Amino acid sequence: MENRKKVAFYTLGCKLNFSETSTIARSFQNEGFDRVDFEDEADIYVINTCSVTENADKQFKQIVKKALKHNDKAFVAAVGCYAQLKPEELAAVDGVDLVLGATEKFKITDYLNDLSKNEMGEVHSCEIEEADFYVGSYSIGDRTRAFLKVQDGCDYKCTYCTIPLARGISRSDTMENVLKNAKEISAQNIKEIVLTGVNIGDYGKGEFGNKKHEHTFLELVQNLDAVEGIERLRISSIEPNLLKNETIEFVAQSRTFVPHFHIPLQSGSNTILKLMKRRYMRELYTERVAKIREVMPHACIGVDVIVGFPGETDELFLETYNFLNALDISYLHVFTYSERDNTEAVAFDGVVPANVRAKRSKMLRGLSVKKRRAFYESQIATVRTVLFEGENKEGYIYGFTENYVKVKAPWNPELVNTLHDVVLTKIDDDGSVRFDFVHALA
Repeated sequence: MENRKKVAFYTLGCKLNFSETSTIARSFQNEGFDRVDFEDEADIYVINTCSVTENADKQFKQIVKKALKHNDKAFVAAVGCYAQLKPEELAAVDGVDLVLGATEKFKITDYLNDLSKNEMGEVHSCEIEEADFYVGSYSIGDRTRAFLKVQDGCDYKCTYCTIPLARGISRSDTMENVLKNAKEISAQNIKEIVLTGVNIGDYGKGEFGNKKHEHTFLELVQNLDAVEGIERLRISSIEPNLLKNETIEFVAQSRTFVPHFHIPLQSGSNTILKLMKRRYMRELYTERVAKIREVMPHACIGVDVIVGFPGETDELFLETYNFLNALDISYLHVFTYSERDNTEAVAFDGVVPANVRAKRSKMLRGLSVKKRRAFYESQIATVRTVLFEGENKEGYIYGFTENYVKVKAPWNPELVNTLHDVVLTKIDDDGSVRFDFVHALA
């Protein structure tokens, strides 16, 4: 048994990447490899890359260095979005042996006949048009919740985004396979499943560029809600134009879906939304938030927003700021616009200076803190159900309510991966919420 090779993984980016890393890791385990932590010595290090932010590009080199510090003879493979978009660039990084694009990453073990270091990284990446098949994925064993991939790729042409170039056309898993994966997850005593994909509201498009929807996102949600053994389901991120009223109404009365929505806005200015080629105006966004509040007043609503997009003047930025300030939302994820090769926006006029982008980002992050605080305050004295996580962080255990309020309590290993009804009592100095148990612990 001493001869078994060890493999370690590092994931950059989104929940979808986490689910795919887990699937790739299982394929290694099926081939007789032992999975170890990235901080440990391994024979192979696999880095799942992201291309969404500048930062993710820079992080890659540091992670390769870290891997080689653990074992300077280790075989290093790069997969994922950045590996599809800039394979030669990654292959040229010192110490990288293999770069696999969008279609090849799930067959990584086929490329590992010889684990000796290469002079230069070997590249296997397809033309993205060939990424027309679907590989189902889910993550398990990483946390108390699992990320279940239901869809991949995107047919939208947003002018700032490289995801369609990195992941190809929109395509979905079959309903049967999603339900099978959901049952497998729940059988392993995982209490929460987060649905993930590139554009999950577009669920239902078949493989091979079949634009016809076999099923709708609403049907997916209805079918998952009926699966026995799942305690909680969470929709990760869904476009406002694809989040229909019927889905909102269904979630409000469903057995397992939690009252938490994350809805990308990107800009509160219709002028900028048009430049971005988003598929809605801000008025639609207002309607979606109003509908959620009508049927789920206690719901948590998160928003993605991009600052510093070309053409965003001070006036247009203030439109976004004031729009979000007036909107009944719970928190923001703020992204500073960064130029990406092969996107339309790179050629746009009205480039916003970096220091102005940074200032706007800081303003919106400040607004997010204010919004989250107000949302948490609105939840004090209410009864919520908490799922506790598995980590001892400086003597405390943390968890999340169904509507995504972060709570804390003194560390108690018996609470890990359990659900409890609690009364939220007060906001702590670190921003998380204290509570009292409704029922005494058994």
